[in-house]
Amino acid sequence: MSDTQDPPTDESPADQQSLDGEYDPAEIEPKWQDHWVTADTYAYDGDADTRFSIDTPPPTVSGNLHMGHLYQFTLQDFVARYHRMADDTVYFPFGYDDNGIASERLTERELGIRHQDFERREFQEKCRAVCTEYEDEFTEDVQSLAISVDWDNTYKTIEPRVQRISQLSFLDLYEQGREYRQRAPTIWCPDCETAISQVEQEDEDKHTKFNDIAFDLVEDANGPVEDETFTISTTRPELLPACVSVFVHPDDDENQHLVGGTAKVPLFGQEVPIIADERVDMETGSGLVMCCTFGDQNDIEWYQAHDLDLRLAIDESATMTEVAGDYEGMSTTQARAAIIEDLDVEGYLLESRDHEHTVQVHERCGVEVEYLVTEQWYIKLLDKKEEYLQAGRDMEWFPEKMYSRYQHWIEGLEWDWCISRQRDSGIPIPVWYCDDCGDPVLAEPDQLPADPLSDDPPVENCPSCGHDTFTPEEDVFDTWATSSLTPLVNAGWEWTADDATDSDEDEPQSITDGAFEMAMDELYPFDLRPQGHDIISFWLFHTVVKCYEHTDEVPFENVMVNGMVLDENREAMSKSKGNVIPPSEVLENFPVDAARYWAAGTSIGDDFPYKEGDLEAGERLLQKLWNASRLVDQLTPAHDAVGDVADEDLSAVDRWLLAELDATIDSVTAKFEDYAFSKARNELRSFFWNTFCDDYLEIAKQRLSDGGDASTEYTLLTAHRTFLKLFAPFLPHITEELWDRIYDESESVHTTDWPVAGGYEADLDAGETAMEVVSALRRYKTENGLPLNADLEHVEVYGHVDGFAAAIAEAMHVDTLETFADAPDITTEVSDIDLDYSVVGPEFGSSVGDIDAAIAEGDYEIDGDTLVVAGGEFELDAEMFAVEESRTYSGEGEMTETENAVVVVR
Repeated sequence: MSDTQDPPTDESPADQQSLDGEYDPAEIEPKWQDHWVTADTYAYDGDADTRFSIDTPPPTVSGNLHMGHLYQFTLQDFVARYHRMADDTVYFPFGYDDNGIASERLTERELGIRHQDFERREFQEKCRAVCTEYEDEFTEDVQSLAISVDWDNTYKTIEPRVQRISQLSFLDLYEQGREYRQRAPTIWCPDCETAISQVEQEDEDKHTKFNDIAFDLVEDANGPVEDETFTISTTRPELLPACVSVFVHPDDDENQHLVGGTAKVPLFGQEVPIIADERVDMETGSGLVMCCTFGDQNDIEWYQAHDLDLRLAIDESATMTEVAGDYEGMSTTQARAAIIEDLDVEGYLLESRDHEHTVQVHERCGVEVEYLVTEQWYIKLLDKKEEYLQAGRDMEWFPEKMYSRYQHWIEGLEWDWCISRQRDSGIPIPVWYCDDCGDPVLAEPDQLPADPLSDDPPVENCPSCGHDTFTPEEDVFDTWATSSLTPLVNAGWEWTADDATDSDEDEPQSITDGAFEMAMDELYPFDLRPQGHDIISFWLFHTVVKCYEHTDEVPFENVMVNGMVLDENREAMSKSKGNVIPPSEVLENFPVDAARYWAAGTSIGDDFPYKEGDLEAGERLLQKLWNASRLVDQLTPAHDAVGDVADEDLSAVDRWLLAELDATIDSVTAKFEDYAFSKARNELRSFFWNTFCDDYLEIAKQRLSDGGDASTEYTLLTAHRTFLKLFAPFLPHITEELWDRIYDESESVHTTDWPVAGGYEADLDAGETAMEVVSALRRYKTENGLPLNADLEHVEVYGHVDGFAAAIAEAMHVDTLETFADAPDITTEVSDIDLDYSVVGPEFGSSVGDIDAAIAEGDYEIDGDTLVVAGGEFELDAEMFAVEESRTYSGEGEMTETENAVVVVR
C-alpha cells in the first residue's frame, strides 16, 4: 500500500459512529482497504480443518489495470470471500508473470532502449526495475478493488524460487523423456526474433494480391517437353527462391500428366519435382501448389513426408538470404514487390488480383509469422492428446460449455510445445553443450537456479566423450513454461536429495537421486482455477500438461472461465479503437462496491458490454442497504440485549419472513457453489429490496411503533445480520462498515460463518400473498393522495392469506379486514386485439387493412387459440395476435388486483 497510510492497528477503524446521514464511500472504502491489509484479515491458516485453494492467474506485467482485470479479479474475490466464510480458510495468493516478452517490450518502451544493445544480465536488471515499479502500482490498484488476497503469499515468475521450480521441471521432464532438442521447422516471429509455440499465433484477415505465375515445364510423366507451362497461384512470390517442389492432387485428372516430371522456377531457375499428394486444395487458385521451405504447415508436412530439399530464403529478421540471389538483404515485403515487378517484366506474371485471406500472426506484436529451421527445445504433446483430453474431462467446468474450447484446441494440435525462446528477459535453460560431441549436460538440482551464461557446468568433462570444453545454452524458457507451474509454485513443490546421494559430493547429482515433495500438500490439487476463456489454450492446457507429467494428477478440481468486457457497442476494447475505459475513470465516479455489483451482473463465460446502468443500480443498492440498516438500528436500540425467541413465540409474519430467509440462504448458497454470481446477486437484491425493505420493514415499523416486540426485534436483527453476510462477498466495504458500527464485534464480517438456514417453517404462499396485499394497499394510498399511516375503514381480501390478516391490518391501518377464499364477481371483457404485424404482414399482405377494419368493428371471435375475423374470411394463429382484457368489479368499493389476490377497499 501507499507509504502515506496510517500504521497498522489492531483496532477496528469504525468507532461506533451513528448511521445518520448518507453513506460516504469515498471515506469508508479506502479506510477498510487499509485495515484489511494491515490487520492480515485474509491470512491463510494452514492449520485449519477445512480449506479452499485458488490457483490465481498471474497477470502479465505489460501496463496498467484494465476493465478485464477489474472484472476477473472481482469474480475471483467473490469465490474467495464466500469460501472464507463457508470454509475455515482460503488460500488466495497473488503473482506476477514478469519473465517473458511482454516485460521485455514494456522495458524497451519505457526506457526507449533495445534489448540487443545490452548484455543479458544488464538488460534483465533493467527489466526487474521497470517491472517492480509497475507491480507496486498494480498491487495498490488491486488492493483498491478490495480483492481479499493474502499478501503474504505472493510470487513473481522471475524470482529465484520460481526460477528454481521452473528449471526443476525441465530436469524432471528431460529425465522422463518428455523433452527433446531438435533442429526442425519452427514457428518464428521475425519482429520479436524468437521461436513461438502454436498457441501464440492468432488469425488476422489481411488484404494482399493473388498472383498467377507461369512455371516452365521441363519434363512431364513421359519425358522432356518444350514450350509448355502451367500456372501456380500464390500470395507469397517472395518464397519462389525457397520452392523445392510442385504438388498435384491425385484426383486432378487434367494435371496428372505432370506427376513425375520436373518444372523450372521462374527468375531463380532451380528445377523441382512434381509430386502427387492428397493435401492439395484443388479449389484454390489453379489447383497446382508450390512447396517452399517454409511458407506454412503444409509445406512442413510435405517436406518431411517426401524428403525434399531444404532452401532457406528468409532469415530470423524476415530478411532475404543469399538463396534469394539478387534480392538478398531485402525485407520480405520489399522482395515481394520487386519479384512481382520482375516476373511481370519477364512475362511470367499472368495476373495479379486483389485477395482477402487469413494469415497467422504473433499474438504479442501482430506481425505475420514465418517458418524457419532452427534448433529448439520441445515438450512432447502429440503422443498424449487423449490423456490430456481425459484430464479435462476429470475437471468440473463452469460454464460447462468451455470444455469444448479445451477439447478443440487439443484435437487441433499439430506441433509439440516449443519451450525455448531467443530472448533476454526469461528463465535460462540450464544446459551446456559439449564442444566435441554436442551432447547436452544439464545442471544439477542443487545448482538451481542456474544461468549457463554466467555459471560453470556441473562437470569438468563430458560424460559422453570426456571432452573438457562446453558451450552454454543462450535461450530462455517460454513464459508459459513457468506460468504453467503456478499450482506447484503455490503448493511449495521442491526436490530433495536422498540421504545416500547427498553425502557423496564427488558424484554428479541427477534428478533421480531425490524426490519431489510439496511444502503445502494440503493445497494440491487446487480446488479452483479461475481464468479467462482467451487463455484456455495458453495457461490452462499447459498447466494440465506440466502438472500432470510431474504429479500424475489433474492440478485442479474446478475451472471457472470468465468472459471479456466489451464496450457499449459489444466491440472488444482496444487502444487502436479508442474505446478503452480505464478502471480509474470508473472508480472516480462510482464506489468500488458499485463496480463489484456491476461485475456480478453477467453469467460467467459470457462476453458482455460495459454499461453504467448497472453501476448506478449498485449505488442505489448501497444507499438502500444503508438506509434500511439505519432503520433497523433505530427500531432495535437495545439490540445487544435481544435474545433468541422460541419458534412458538414468533408471530406468523415473523416466522414467514425467517422461513423465506431460509429459502434465500439455501438458494444463494447453491448459486455461489455453482459460480452463478449474477443469479445470486439478483435473487438476493430482489428479496432484500422488495420483500424485506418494501414489505416487512413497513410491518415491523408499525409493530414496534408503540414499544418493543420480542418477536419482531429478533426477526429484524436475524434478517439484517444475515443480509450483511450474504451481501459481504459482493459489497465488502459497506457490509464491513455496517457490521462494525451496529454490532460492535471485533471479528470482521468477512471471517464470520456463512449463514445457514434456521429451519423455520411457515405457509410461504400465504405470506407472499399477504405481502402483495400490503403493497397493493400502499399503492392505493399513494394513488389517492393518502399518507401511508392513514386509516382505511374496510378492506376485503380475496386470496390465501391465512394467519396474516392481523399483520396486514396492523401494517396498513385497516379498521376492519375481511378475508375470503373465493374470488369476487368480476366481469372480464376483451378490450383490444394487438396484432403482430411482423407475422401478419407477410402472411396476409394487402389484406391487413381489411383485418384491422373488421377488428375495429368488432367483427371477430376467438375460437381457442385462433382469431376468426370478418365472418371467417381470415383466421390468425396464436402467434399472430394478443388479447387485452379489462376486468370490472361490480360490487361496492374500489378493486385492485395482485398476482394471487383481489383487494377491495370500501
